[in-house]
Amino acid sequence: MTAPDPRWFRRFHPGPHTGVTLVCLPHAGGSASFFHPVSAALAGSVDVVAVQYPGRQDRHGEPQVSSVAALAEAVAGQVAALGPQPVALFGHSMGALVGYETAILLERAGHPLTHLFASGRRAPSRGRTEAVHRLTDDGLIAHVRQLDADTGVADALEDPDVRAMALPALRADYRAVETYPVTPGTPLRCPITVFTGRDDPVVSAAEAAAWDGHTLGGFACLTYPGGHFFVATHRAAVLAEIRRRLALVPTALG
Repeated sequence: MTAPDPRWFRRFHPGPHTGVTLVCLPHAGGSASFFHPVSAALAGSVDVVAVQYPGRQDRHGEPQVSSVAALAEAVAGQVAALGPQPVALFGHSMGALVGYETAILLERAGHPLTHLFASGRRAPSRGRTEAVHRLTDDGLIAHVRQLDADTGVADALEDPDVRAMALPALRADYRAVETYPVTPGTPLRCPITVFTGRDDPVVSAAEAAAWDGHTLGGFACLTYPGGHFFVATHRAAVLAEIRRRLALVPTALG
């Protein structure tokens, strides 16, 4: 079996693991480092692997992937190369869409997942007309600041060097998300757990709950205080839920 391409995965806290590998997929403009705190919190109990998309950080010189489908195809190939151990996916915002499409491809290829955790994203069957990727640079940054008011990460974009490096990937990611075709999609066999922010301006309660139509397995939708990046401000609660659900996997597989 071919090993995963090392450009795609980051293991921030490697160690012996006998349970589930949790593959984490970042939001638009995000990178693998967003999940460093997730890896630290779950170290020793869950093998956390963060995906590094092309076009950012140490992959800055590579072209961005142009669509969610193309990104999912690449990620699915890397996940399949991990081997036969149980795998779950955890995607935030754009990462939730990539996770869903990746899960479809893996199930078709005979690599079923144990769980899909979809955070901060409406169901694939729910669409809105959006054109954030067509905004000016200042408009794009203002949009990110509106979504990221709780964590302050958008402040880094005020630095001209950071802006020049980050905006091309951010814009490309928004283009991929905003051209993603709204579809009822293929129901997954694995369970889906959805995390959503009560005040998220881009995901309503009904849009989050509509993920139920995308699985034949179990479904849960959990709401937390906060906006789009509630997953950072309420990280401990979200990870406690992930840890609890993944702890059930060995029993389910046995």
